[in-house]
Amino acid sequence: MTYDPDKWIAQLMDCQHLPEQDMKILCDTVRAILLEESNIQPVSSPVTICGDIHGQFWDLLELLRKGGSVPETSYIFMGDFVDRGHYSLETVSLLLALKARYPDKVTLLRGNHESRQITQVYGFYDECQQKYGSAAVWKACCNVFDYLNLAAIIDGETLCVHGGLSPDIRTLDQIRVLSRAQEIPHEGAFCDLMWSDPDDIDNWAVSPRGAGWLFGGNVTREFNHVNSLSLIARAHQLVQEGYKYMFDNALVTVWWGA
Repeated sequence: MTYDPDKWIAQLMDCQHLPEQDMKILCDTVRAILLEESNIQPVSSPVTICGDIHGQFWDLLELLRKGGSVPETSYIFMGDFVDRGHYSLETVSLLLALKARYPDKVTLLRGNHESRQITQVYGFYDECQQKYGSAAVWKACCNVFDYLNLAAIIDGETLCVHGGLSPDIRTLDQIRVLSRAQEIPHEGAFCDLMWSDPDDIDNWAVSPRGAGWLFGGNVTREFNHVNSLSLIARAHQLVQEGYKYMFDNALVTVWWGA
């Protein structure tokens, strides 16, 4: 098969998943692109940031329709592309195809569901098995997940991350030196970036999720001050209004596009 991202994008926009060999080529291509990117990918505004998609393919198409198509609009997708919805495969395939075709216009962050362990429980593994008759495409996608950016920074002042902060991370440089090419660990800084949630507390508390932490206003404002940030944008939680600011506008949770 030949490398033809425009053809793949057109096919995926019709919610038709790609042949297995095309998916392997696509995954290898995107992995090579991500290898050249950093843990915290710098991005310039204007850019649209998007929260969890979770296999809701038609919602993704609506988002691209309302927000503007790539490459006219740049996007940061803040993780959790797969699981729960019935079209995880088509969703992640379209995002990967857009990344392959327009690498400077699409930034893909890792979420806690971009993991071998979680996808075997919440649907993506089973969906790949059902649609391809084997786990080969799931494995190829997981090998890409290992190289997704941990965070993005817009204009040097807005940090985008899937989950939240970590008591083990005080500076952005500590995120930059993490080894990201691995399965998400069960604890520690990398895990916390994927799993933590803000809460109406001052500092830190144990998370009911069993991974990551709850972090409060003092922690968030201090982190922003130390790192010269104006805002942390994150996903990971449903907010009915679509987005929700906390801690005197030091942090925003985004459920869909913003």
